[in-house]
Amino acid sequence: MTLEEVLIQKPVERAQCTGKALEEVLLSAKDNNCLTVGVYESAKVMNVDPDNVCFCVLATDEEWECDIALQIHFTLIQSYCFDNDISIVRVNNMQRLAEIVRDKTGQLEDAHCCLIMNSADGSWEDPALEKLHLFCEESRGLNDWVPEITLPKR
Repeated sequence: MTLEEVLIQKPVERAQCTGKALEEVLLSAKDNNCLTVGVYESAKVMNVDPDNVCFCVLATDEEWECDIALQIHFTLIQSYCFDNDISIVRVNNMQRLAEIVRDKTGQLEDAHCCLIMNSADGSWEDPALEKLHLFCEESRGLNDWVPEITLPKR
């Protein structure tokens, strides 16, 4: 394998790793009641309990890219996250994100924004969350302030 092939392959492997880590963290957070789903629900949590927010996921797809109101909400959420040192990523497959975060009844109206929270008693920690924070930190070093992650397919 040539150096060029290694350099080309590494970002793909990294993207796959971060996608798996994000899925793992979302499932773990959901199981531990540390996940808030929905733009409006997330905005409420950021207003009431901002210190417990540790990670933000924004999702969109082609159907919603032209929704001006949603883009304004995204801009405000991103700004809030930047101001409060909350790591933030985007995923480009809202349907897949909805599959991961929907509740036990299978209902979900809005998966455009997900917040991962610290547990109230501090007992929940996920090593994959640290990987995601490092990924975001590395991306910011490359001037990619809201990196995009591809979630693994089922």
